[in-house]
Amino acid sequence: DTSKGRSHFGSSRLGSSHSAPAGVGDSRVGGRHKMVKIVKKTGRKGQEPVTRDYTIHMHKLLQKIQFKKRAGRAIREIRKFAARAMTTKDIRIDTKLNKFVWSNGVRNVPTRVRIRLSRKRNEDEEAKDKMFTLVQHVPVESFKNLQTETVKDE
Repeated sequence: DTSKGRSHFGSSRLGSSHSAPAGVGDSRVGGRHKMVKIVKKTGRKGQEPVTRDYTIHMHKLLQKIQFKKRAGRAIREIRKFAARAMTTKDIRIDTKLNKFVWSNGVRNVPTRVRIRLSRKRNEDEEAKDKMFTLVQHVPVESFKNLQTETVKDE
């Protein structure tokens, strides 16, 4: 064996020297080159104002979070959820929602919370983001069989 002190992974004994399997990264079909059309997307679709109701399962987001940090973390998780759902950086949380999250103290955050996310146009002209999201609390008796619903704006 001539490969003293070296690993056998780089040796040519283990197969072809070509790194990728046949056909990967190859735009040739049957010996001919085919044209690959690349469609460029010009940014994301223009964001319209929209309002939707969501249920967030807070309990699963707060597992393994120490007691004295739970309510604060819950607010951050709601903010993160809203940013992902509405694709805006500017998230504004209503005081009623904040009071609901903190209602049982810092440790005992409600298991689920029903929220209304409203993507709105920024009235402030010199704002860096065109849209912002307002997060409001929707009081419900039961969370059973609730779906995400788009709310008709009046």
